[in-house]
Amino acid sequence: MCFNDTDKMTGAAMLGFLRAASFGVVCLIGVAAGSSYATAADTYPNRPVRWLIGFAPGGPVDIVARIMAQWLSDHFGQQFVVENRSGSGGNIATAAAITSPADGYTLLFSGANNAISASLYKRLPFDFIRDTVPVASFMQVPNMLVVSNAMPVKTVAELIDYCKANPGTVAYASSGNGTSVHMSAELFKAMTKCDMMHVPYRGSAIALPDVISNKVQLIFDNLPSALEQARGGSVRALAVTSPQRWPSLPDLPAIAETVPGYEATVFYGISAPKGTPGEIVDILNRAVGEALRDPKLVA
Repeated sequence: MCFNDTDKMTGAAMLGFLRAASFGVVCLIGVAAGSSYATAADTYPNRPVRWLIGFAPGGPVDIVARIMAQWLSDHFGQQFVVENRSGSGGNIATAAAITSPADGYTLLFSGANNAISASLYKRLPFDFIRDTVPVASFMQVPNMLVVSNAMPVKTVAELIDYCKANPGTVAYASSGNGTSVHMSAELFKAMTKCDMMHVPYRGSAIALPDVISNKVQLIFDNLPSALEQARGGSVRALAVTSPQRWPSLPDLPAIAETVPGYEATVFYGISAPKGTPGEIVDILNRAVGEALRDPKLVA
């Protein structure tokens, strides 16, 4: 297996690439449904279900997955067990999922990284579109640009000016090559001509402490974990990556207010190995739909 070969991209290519990747994920993780029920589906699930995620424990993907897994466990009366297979921008988890039996008892936490990896990596031991089936999409959030409190910037414009005045001295963290956290920063670099160094980690939960300590200066992290750190005062929030201000954070600017046209949104969902019975996919899809209508979960 080879996960390390990447292509360098121009700014224009990166811009188009990120937009294409986002569109691809919307299509890939859309609602899937079946119509008939077989014996296996009648008793599904009758044992624990593994849910593989490609990032370290404690990060935003892990947090979201565990909340949904607990709801599904309660709903079905069987454990949905989150299993972290971090590294290579989620590709290790993807490879493990698609080589598992297509029986509904191994699922994959899918997101923008899956579409991004298809274009970013030269060689992968799988084809995400060919080798998986979509189960459900359940969340869409922006990333949040946060900086170390030691950084002398309080706005996106000040960050751009600082980077240009100090080329090559600003490092940004990511949750791994090919993740939305990585691509959000690369898109920012391409559109602002900021010279920043990339420091990849095996997950944002591992990266954030280094931002807090100023070993690296910033991260475009997924909203759930970045917001928690910003509200706690550990880091300084500058902006969100959505095209407009996020409804629940009306006082936090969008990067697009300073960099017109900038946008990076993250999609979360569930995929399964190709060949998973449509009846089981339908059962899971319906359950996720119920979860999204549950006021306790949505809150």
